[in-house]
This record gives sequence, C-alpha cells and structure tokens, in this order.
Amino acid sequence: MHKVDLSLYDIRSDLIIENNSCDFIKESYSKNNIEVNYIKLNKKNALNKEAGDYITISFQDITDINNYNNVLNIFLDELKKMLSLTKIKKEDKCLIIGLGNSKSTSDALGYETLKNIIVTRHLYEIGDVDRTYRNVSILEPNVLGNTGIESKDVILGVIEKIKPDFLIFIDSLSALNLNRIQTTIQITNTGISPGSGVGNNRGEFNKNTLKIPVIAIGVPTVVSSIVIVADTINYLMKKISYHKHNYASDKLVIKGNINYLKEKEELTKKEKEELLGIIGTLNEEEVKELIGEVLDPIGYNLVVTPKEIDYTVEKFGKLLGTGLNRCLHDKDNL
Repeated sequence: MHKVDLSLYDIRSDLIIENNSCDFIKESYSKNNIEVNYIKLNKKNALNKEAGDYITISFQDITDINNYNNVLNIFLDELKKMLSLTKIKKEDKCLIIGLGNSKSTSDALGYETLKNIIVTRHLYEIGDVDRTYRNVSILEPNVLGNTGIESKDVILGVIEKIKPDFLIFIDSLSALNLNRIQTTIQITNTGISPGSGVGNNRGEFNKNTLKIPVIAIGVPTVVSSIVIVADTINYLMKKISYHKHNYASDKLVIKGNINYLKEKEELTKKEKEELLGIIGTLNEEEVKELIGEVLDPIGYNLVVTPKEIDYTVEKFGKLLGTGLNRCLHDKDNL
C-alpha cells in the first residue's frame, strides 16, 4: 500500500500516552483500578514537543461516587506533584484559564471547571483574606467566533495587567482511541495549543511564549470518525477471536455483558485476510490512513462526542475544580 501523510486527515491526539513513538514512560503505578503514568521529555525528543513533564491518570468511570472520589484523590495528589516539579511556591499568584466554548458542550470543560473555583484575588486587593488561601483568579477568554477577539490577545492582556506568577489552563482534548474518551486526565507543564486537536490551532501557550510557568489540565471529550471506524474494525476482530476461543457455534451472538476486548488471543494474518480481505492485511495505522482517504475528501471525517457528554463534562468540571481548590488553597475540607 502506498504511503499516506496521516497528518492530512487530522488524525491526532492531545494525549502523550497515545503517541506510538513515545518510549519515555518514566514510571507508573495503579491504585483502586486507576493507573497513573509519568513521562518526562527532554529538550531534544522524538516527538518534537516542548520539554517537560506529563502525568496521565487513566480510569473507567467517574459517574459512580466511589470512583469519583478515588479519581479526585489521585488527581489532587498528582496535581501537587506537578506544582512541585514546576517549582511553584505556596505564595505564588495563580491565574486559571478555562479555554473552549461554553456553547459547545464537548468544548465546555474549561467553563464548567471555572464555575467551581474559589477565587481570592479581589480579597487580596482589599487585604481581607485568610492567608492560608492562595491568591487565585480565573479567566474565560471564550473563542474568536463568539467574541471577535483571539483568546491569545485576551490572555496576554490580562497577564500584563494582573501579573500572575503561574498559569493553569483547562481544556477539552482530542483522543486517538475510543477507550480514552472521558476516562483520562492529563496534567503537563509543557504548555498547550488550543484547538489543535480538531485542526484549529490558535497558537501555543507555554513558558517560552508567556514568560511564566504554564500547567495544562485536559480531559479527552472527542474523537474523529476515522478513529471510530478503525476501532470498530479492531473490536470486530477481537469479538470474533473471543468467540473462536470460547464458543463452538459459528454464530457471533454472545449472551450477557461479556467484555471481549480483554481477549488475549489474536486472529492470525490469514484469518484476518479471510474475514476482511485486503483490509485484514493492514496494520492499525494503515487502516486509519485508508479510512482517512475515504472520509476526508467528502467531508465525513466528523468530530464526534458521546451522547451523555453534558452530564460527564459537568462532573469533570466539578472534579477538576474541587481538586484545584484543595491543592492551591491547601484545604482538604473544601
């Protein structure tokens, strides 16, 4: 098959953990069915990304109260570690910026998080504040289509006026795998490129461009149609493999809620080819390239989000907001 430039079809991920070229996992641990991975990039890295630290928190669900609390506690711990890695001091003033579009639910994570932040800068201005609370302010720059102003111009203007010591950006992310949607939190001190996940890059925000430390927190809320079709083909082969190794019948009906994705056995190359023809001979990247060639020219490479996104984005906004309050103000009872 001829080589295709995959970047032409906007198939990308904002998650460092999904990059196939990423061999930089420093360490990891699991607790309460939650996995945490640490990645550190040097100045010269194969990904051509900013040097810095990435923390990826992976889980199954936050809609259950127990899962929510478990993820919240780990998020709080890892956020404290990121502040330490970034050399943020307790007295440093913080500006939290909620990126995205409040009118688009899948892009409203920043907006929902800001609704839960305890702001204190105005109290510092009048001197009426408990000094165990950090100086914190928030900003929702919105998007160019709603305001007529580039978010970067708004942010630079506010930074110049209030002079924070560090920034925390909150934004919705794009993923390369369906199983990452609403099940991952990424924390990094390398900065952020708003809109890049959906091919609408509005410039980079990092320490080099803003001259102060930048921490970015994101949750993947969308995937492209290419990803959905490619994952479906992969799931089909996993289901057939599961059926082959567990059932004698030729029918593909599996009764009950059996997670065949955990099937360890794989179909042989010959079996894949017999099932899907030439498509069965392609590897994962080649399948995505092929689907991109089919969908992109006719405008069907849509950006898709789950149907329950309004509920889960609100939950994530509360979780991130609560974690930020407890971390920044050092108040576990908030």
